[in-house]
Amino acid sequence: MLDHLPDKLDPYEFVEKKRRIKGKLALSALDRLHDLLLNFEGVANIDLEFRREARIAAVVGRIEAELVLRCQCCLEALPWPVASEVRLGLVRSIDEADLLPEAFEPLLVESEEPMALADIVQDELLLAIPPIPQHEYCGPPKKPGKAAAEARENPFAALAQLKKTNL
Repeated sequence: MLDHLPDKLDPYEFVEKKRRIKGKLALSALDRLHDLLLNFEGVANIDLEFRREARIAAVVGRIEAELVLRCQCCLEALPWPVASEVRLGLVRSIDEADLLPEAFEPLLVESEEPMALADIVQDELLLAIPPIPQHEYCGPPKKPGKAAAEARENPFAALAQLKKTNL
């Protein structure tokens, strides 16, 4: 297990060496999340193991964070706890991704250049954020119930009465 988090890593090399990464990454270092977060305080807790599962080079573990989003209804702070189980299969092409078992999400490694650990963490956190974050009490306006609809007079009821009396 590594004592500190690397900025960049070669996922295939980490798989071959059976490395495990455990530590904290500041949310302020995750630039793709900045537009979605109300504040960048806090950390993402990372516990990732690089290993082989059958013939698949895999990244398995957990990423946890307490994100503070902006409620899209009231625009106030919305605490959003994330506890994401990670099961990534390393692939070099889209064709390889299609061959992965359903239990794995693909992690496309296109070049021999090391990739940023922050990119893996950001992808997982982005997937955990709802498309329209909102408090439970800020949901869409409730439709009036059947009782309220029945209490309101039907405007065509008067026409029905006229039709009956004219026949």
